[in-house]
Amino acid sequence: MPTIEQAQAWYPDKDPVHGFDHVLRVLNMAEKLAAAEGADAEIVRAAVLLHDASGAETGGEGRAEHQHLSAEFARQVLETEGWPAERIAAVQHCIRAHRFRGDESPQSLEAQVVFDADKLDVIGAFGVARTLAYDVVMGWPFYAPASEQFRQTGQKQPGETHSSYHEYLFKLSKIQDRLHTQTAKKLATARQAFLNAYFEQLDAEARNER
Repeated sequence: MPTIEQAQAWYPDKDPVHGFDHVLRVLNMAEKLAAAEGADAEIVRAAVLLHDASGAETGGEGRAEHQHLSAEFARQVLETEGWPAERIAAVQHCIRAHRFRGDESPQSLEAQVVFDADKLDVIGAFGVARTLAYDVVMGWPFYAPASEQFRQTGQKQPGETHSSYHEYLFKLSKIQDRLHTQTAKKLATARQAFLNAYFEQLDAEARNER
């Protein structure tokens, strides 16, 4: 099993969005969910420690495909540790399936736990902070008006600026509905409400309505 000390070396020292503090929060939450839902704690723990270990740097070139890069890195790490192939495959599935925009959905209970724990960290107070930090790193504004086309389809019009508010409409407002485990859904209620209230206030202030 990879240790926390070993895993820390796989993450950048200064990344306000996908740094090791994020991994530790997800790990603590994933262990809580695994215990409540009866998931394999070893699979969950290994997957969390490795889920952003390759290509996940905020603004990095490998960000869009980091789940595949991290899954391959996980295979190398766990093979070195002597893990059996079927358990390595289980960890890899958890990693490949943890992204909201990913091309693989979580099928196993362990993958659902990892997905839910990771997504709980994008809502609530840390979720707001991470979203705004991502904008700073990427050079995007916190707010830009969203076109009706984006509101309906998630596709921006030509020249439309991406912002935290766009990310809220496309992804963050839908997190609680995308969670799998009952434990995570209950924990998400207050976090989702906080996040929704923040972005509703942001939009209202931008329109001079509040």
